[in-house]
Amino acid sequence: MSDFSPLSVTSNVHLETSRLQLLVLSNGHGEDLIATRIVSELKQNTNPPNIFALPLVGGGHAYQQLDIPLIGSVRTMPSGGFIYMDGRQFMRDVRGGLVQLTLKQINAIRRWVNIQKKLGNQASILAVGDIVPLLHAWFSGVNYAFVGTAKSEYYVRDESGGLRRKTKATRLENFSGSVYHPWERWLMSGSRCKAVFPRDSLTTEILKKWAIPAFDLGNPMMDGLEPKFPTPRFYSAAAQQQELNRPLVVTLLPGSRPPEAYANWKLIMIAVSSLMALFIEQDFVQHSSRKVIFLGAIAPSLHYDSMRQILESQGWRPHTEIPIEIPDEDALTFKQKNAYFILTQNAYNECLHLGDLAIAMAGTATEQFVGLGKPAITIPGSGPQFTYAFAEAQSRLLGESVILVEQPDEVAIVVRALFANPDRLHIIAENGMRRMGKPGAAKRIAHSLMERLQ
Repeated sequence: MSDFSPLSVTSNVHLETSRLQLLVLSNGHGEDLIATRIVSELKQNTNPPNIFALPLVGGGHAYQQLDIPLIGSVRTMPSGGFIYMDGRQFMRDVRGGLVQLTLKQINAIRRWVNIQKKLGNQASILAVGDIVPLLHAWFSGVNYAFVGTAKSEYYVRDESGGLRRKTKATRLENFSGSVYHPWERWLMSGSRCKAVFPRDSLTTEILKKWAIPAFDLGNPMMDGLEPKFPTPRFYSAAAQQQELNRPLVVTLLPGSRPPEAYANWKLIMIAVSSLMALFIEQDFVQHSSRKVIFLGAIAPSLHYDSMRQILESQGWRPHTEIPIEIPDEDALTFKQKNAYFILTQNAYNECLHLGDLAIAMAGTATEQFVGLGKPAITIPGSGPQFTYAFAEAQSRLLGESVILVEQPDEVAIVVRALFANPDRLHIIAENGMRRMGKPGAAKRIAHSLMERLQ
């Protein structure tokens, strides 16, 4: 848990003063990825800003891959950034040096701003995440914009009205008329806040009730998901028969954070076993020769062999036949009864696009799958991320597209009900795409930033 040695901002003192100097603040792995998607689009501008970054949580590897200089100390905290779900995680981070790190980061931002002012440069900040980077942006004293990734009005309402909540504490979540509290709205409505980009249309609509420059430009989370090859689309007269003959694909999303993802994977394997019992029923599969394929989307951060061993402990055996085309030469194929199982660490987008449904214990990956118009069945784990509280909140955020079960062996019951109700699948498809938005948000946000910050 050592500090990453930041690149020195003073090495850039020769940069042209005519360009906008932009500091990007983000507080989490997912936020870093969203920020770098916007940064990549900004760099395509004819007169791009000079871009610096300060990831407030984690090591900032996403920025390093784009050669974006970091202006201050970064450190991976024990919680991995999930302190808001568990007070114990917060205390672990405090013991791990959170307070000292925060003070260093405040000083780094102040130092960066002062350097830009001395050079006569126009400096601005892009805050990505929640109130933490937003507060840092406000304290900087320069103009800023905010990409709000952590909050959505869908947590407390949908288009027809407020959601029923079980406790008084949860009912207070939007006590002031919005999931964004008055102090957050104050930070977004100041004269130095030039733009706010909420994650969905409903949240934008609510924020516009106050003097907040909110723009509905979509969610960058849905960008960059194009598969390397086109997925099947059946529009011919034989479409129904083609649909019956193609494989039924279940995508498995265990999350990306070890060791939690290994525990999640074991629960998902129990769900897979319950589905196997369902899929061998002739009346459900509808066609005796139809293949059933499980696609395990394994993050590069996870130990591939450990996931394989857990899989083989459930009776899956290596197989030479590759039942479906995916762009990964290192993918492993297994077989059990009438079903196939593919493990891959290099075909994430294809796993999302090829899946008919997902068994998911992940944050971003679940949202992206749902955003493609597909149902996800989620199972709460022991955390620190995918706890029952997280999964329940995610089910509110994503509405009908997510079905939360308490135990993994309940997955088969949900799948049978889903496939018995095509109208519900159609509603799920529309709901997911509406809540997550269309691709291209990063480009639209980058264009708006250049207009609003310059």
